[in-house]
Amino acid sequence: MAFTVAIDGPAAAGKGTISKAVAARFGFAHLDTGLLYRAVGAKVGDGAEAIAAANSLSTDDLARDDLRTLAAGQAASKVAAIPEVRAALVEFQRRFARQDGGAVLDGRDIGTVICPEAEVKLFVTASAEVRARRRWLELGGEAADQPYEAVLAEVKERDDRDMNRADAPLRPATDALILDTSELSIDEAVARAVAAIEAARA
Repeated sequence: MAFTVAIDGPAAAGKGTISKAVAARFGFAHLDTGLLYRAVGAKVGDGAEAIAAANSLSTDDLARDDLRTLAAGQAASKVAAIPEVRAALVEFQRRFARQDGGAVLDGRDIGTVICPEAEVKLFVTASAEVRARRRWLELGGEAADQPYEAVLAEVKERDDRDMNRADAPLRPATDALILDTSELSIDEAVARAVAAIEAARA
């Protein structure tokens, strides 16, 4: 039986961590939708044509170990500008979402565009300062190449870009549960997500 959990939110809010934990807890399949464009970009880097790469994308392609590289990110932004690529990846996400056994998808427009009929919608957020600090600590904190202020500026710039783009802007679905993780531990945030899913399945 299909059961879709849509988890959206800005960078470094904790949606990936929560999504993985929720998927493991309920035995749902998990899709980090941010990897889709990176995977298509990587296939293009291997010599594939962009639209063909998007149409033939499989979950195996998402397991490549080179998808988090800077090159994959740059390739992703190029293929994301192609309407046919976007359309193919929307279909990929919708098929994934309605598979038997349940699915968790995390991204930026899952609850609003990809799966507006999802049984559970969460919008995971945190203040820009908290998210920038998390990202800065991931980069090494005091040992990082960038000072905290530069990371904060990048976070705010990306928020502005994501929230004000014409196509599928980042915003919570009207029926999404807002989960602000600024003051929550990972365990507390996961517990709230689990409670929302359990309530919807009851």
